[in-house]
Amino acid sequence: MSQSAILQQHDEDSADLMAKLKRSRRAYTFKSLALIAPLFLFVLVCFAFPIGTMLSRSVDNPDVNLAMPATTTALSAWKGHALPDESTYAALIKDLADARENGQILALSKRLSYEIPDYRAVITKTLRKLPDENVASKRQALIDVDKAWGDLTYWKALKQASAKLTPYYLLASLDHRIDPASGSLVKADANQSIYVDIFARTFYIGAIVTVLCLLLGFPVAYWLATLPEGKSNLLMICVLLPFWTSLIVRTAAWIVLLQSDGLINRTLMFFGIVDSPLQLVFNRTGVIIAMTHVLLPFMILPLYSVMKSIPSNYVRAAISLGAHPFVAFWRVYVPQTFAGLAAGGLLTFILAIGYYVTPALVGGAADQMVSYFVAFYTNKTVNWGMASALGSLLLIATLLLYGVYGKLTNTTQAR
Repeated sequence: MSQSAILQQHDEDSADLMAKLKRSRRAYTFKSLALIAPLFLFVLVCFAFPIGTMLSRSVDNPDVNLAMPATTTALSAWKGHALPDESTYAALIKDLADARENGQILALSKRLSYEIPDYRAVITKTLRKLPDENVASKRQALIDVDKAWGDLTYWKALKQASAKLTPYYLLASLDHRIDPASGSLVKADANQSIYVDIFARTFYIGAIVTVLCLLLGFPVAYWLATLPEGKSNLLMICVLLPFWTSLIVRTAAWIVLLQSDGLINRTLMFFGIVDSPLQLVFNRTGVIIAMTHVLLPFMILPLYSVMKSIPSNYVRAAISLGAHPFVAFWRVYVPQTFAGLAAGGLLTFILAIGYYVTPALVGGAADQMVSYFVAFYTNKTVNWGMASALGSLLLIATLLLYGVYGKLTNTTQAR
């Protein structure tokens, strides 16, 4: 066989090999995508889509647009320096009549009352004496029904509420609002400025519970990590046992234990430690105790997983070199547990600030957290905007915590 024929055969074999390699890579890629597709769909449907819906609901503002389309269109070109023209008043009369027939008045008046509390009464009064569409001066007719229609502030509030997207709910969640008269950002009224305090209370309770879980969980995790494997596995079952019990059952058990005639108060009175029962339930003390018990395993498990991988001879070596046992433990062993401390603390804190059942059952009115108000706006008042805004801010706080954790982790690894 000639040299050219050999080279040609070699090129053909190489091309055939490359084709087979490409087919193999495509098959591998296809199989990989097929394997992760169910997980991707699960995350998309059960995680990404609900969160995206929540974020969109926090700025969505359809009520006025749906109920008053003609008025919204007429106000889009209105500058706000003087009262709207006759055509805008005519559109208002027509939209109110149509909204009454379509059953949209309740949602309309509710949304407008967020801007000005008296707006609901104005809408109700106007509907009772709604001028005829054929009246000569529709502006004067509406002003005669209620003087609010001659006030620029009410018209500015109507235009502000008619936007398709609104910052109202997010600002209200931070105890602020946009003043309809001036269009500037101002603090909410004193009787509505509650959410900053609620967030502060939520983070405070979460921090207290996290610290208590750390103080109780660190020695337990250390003990489990230093025990022989057989005993450690047996005791680990006790740590995991709460996961096999319903959260409501565990919370109800704490109500029984902490009540005035419960086991804890009876024991304290039996030994003469207290003369009368302590108030341990339906207050913040009960909330912190119950949440610490519920969340303690989430602190122990990350700490245990890190401590189990730390060689015990490091501390012994430090002691053999003359260090005091406590100093050796503090300066040699504890720094190696920082990853577990950070992971356990972050996990516990994030779960704590999102808790609903335990504070709702064990706490009092002054101990409810953000999750309680999310449920309140979702189930009772059906105010999806406020519920989504509060949930969105809680999500943002969680993402910031993840960012701080990632920053600290990267810094530790760099060192």
